[in-house]
Formats: sequence, C-alpha cells, structure tokens
Amino acid sequence: MDTVIVQLPEGTRPRPGDGPATPRLLHLGPGESAEFGRGSPGSPAAIALDDQGVSRRAGELTAAEDYWRLSNFSTSATYVVENLEGAGEHVKVAPGRLGAPVPFEFARVVLPALGGATHFKVFAPQHAYLDGTSGPCSGEHTVSPFALDPTSKYFLVLLALCEPRLRAASAAVPGATEVTERLRDLPDCAGLTRSAVNYHIDYLADTKLRLRDGGATADVPRPSGHKREELVALALRFDLVREEHLALLPAGRGHPGRNRPGPTG
Repeated sequence: MDTVIVQLPEGTRPRPGDGPATPRLLHLGPGESAEFGRGSPGSPAAIALDDQGVSRRAGELTAAEDYWRLSNFSTSATYVVENLEGAGEHVKVAPGRLGAPVPFEFARVVLPALGGATHFKVFAPQHAYLDGTSGPCSGEHTVSPFALDPTSKYFLVLLALCEPRLRAASAAVPGATEVTERLRDLPDCAGLTRSAVNYHIDYLADTKLRLRDGGATADVPRPSGHKREELVALALRFDLVREEHLALLPAGRGHPGRNRPGPTG
C-alpha cells in the first residue's frame, strides 16, 4: 500500500487544445526513498527540479508507515515544508538535517531557487485515525480503513456531495460547480475553484476511498457524475459522513433544515 504520493513538478505546458495535463505521480511504499534535485548526466533525480539554484542532489524523501521524512543534503539552504490544509503552518528543514519527520497529509516542499522558489507536492493518504472504541489495555488499536480527516478540504468536498442525500435520500448528487458555491462562504474555501473541487474528488476516489475503476479505460474514462455517485454511496453506506457533520457547512444558501426528513407514506 502506498504511504506517500509525490506530485512531480510540471514539465512543459500542454499545447493549446490538448486539455488539462494529468499530474505525474510518484508512489512510495513504507521504507522507499526518492532523491530530489537537478540530477546529473546519467543519474537523473527521481523528483527533478530544473533550476540551476537547486543542488544536483538536494535531498531525499523517505516514506514511513503513515508519514514521511525529509533529508536536506544542502550545506547552506533551508527547505520549507508547508501544510496545504493549514493556515500558514509549516516546518523548516535546516541544511544537513537528515530524516526530519513531516506530519502533514497535504504538503508542499519549497526550495530556494534562481527563479525565486521551486517546489513539489507530497501527499500522505494513509494517515491513521483511531475509531475511539479501543480501550487503553485492549491490545492494538483499531484503525479505520478509510482514514479521513474531518478538518481537511477534501472532507468538506465529500460532505457537500453527500449533503443532499443526508437531508433527503432521493436527492441528486451535486456537481463540482454546486459544491464550489456551497463551500465558498467558509473562510478556508473562499478561493476554492471548480478545478480544485474536481481534484479533491479524484483524490477521494482514487486514494482515500479507493473506488474501483468500474470498467474505465484510458480511452473511455469513468464519467465524473458516476464517480460522484459512487463516492456518496460509499460514504453514506459506511457512515463516513453523518448528519452531525453538516454543522461544518455554512448555514443558509437555500438549504433546508439540519435534520433529515422523516419517512413518508
């Protein structure tokens, strides 16, 4: 099982008419490592950073069980790891620091460069959360197979997708535009875009909840509406999103009361 997913820096931009580029991903399991930097002839870096201000062997990322470690091979440059789900939260990795643990699930590693800064993103989707049922002397803790963080933006996206059916079982699942509008009044989501919502939906489907492809191929991808339907069905089936979570959403915007309507007929 993947512990860490690295979104590699963008290369050349797609040509006009090609559509949005698919991010290139590097998957690492527990104990696996990947070096980052400019690389050298015959020895390219796994995470290539094409800037002359970055060392050829700038550092290394190592996947652990449910987090990752960052080593800084530079003798002079400090690297910054930003929490993409936080409000400016970050950690600094000093020159020569080896194996600095990083607890963030969504992170951006920023290195000083001639162009100002260069970066790559790291996701640690296997973060574990206790289910609250294990006693202090009952052996190993029980860990949910769906490690969802209710404070994250992807959880808010999932909640907004599930909201109509939490309120009325036969309601339609909203689209990405509707989800964007629903979350916009939240301070952390004021700048949320439709593209970002679709990114979170893909992250939920492919990494967090691990939906099956459902017969999708490279030539015939799974329709986005079908993916949203599957996410909602799975989340509600296993109570990953519940009525009490609705309090996380902004009030108003024409939505009915907090409680689900009772049965009719």
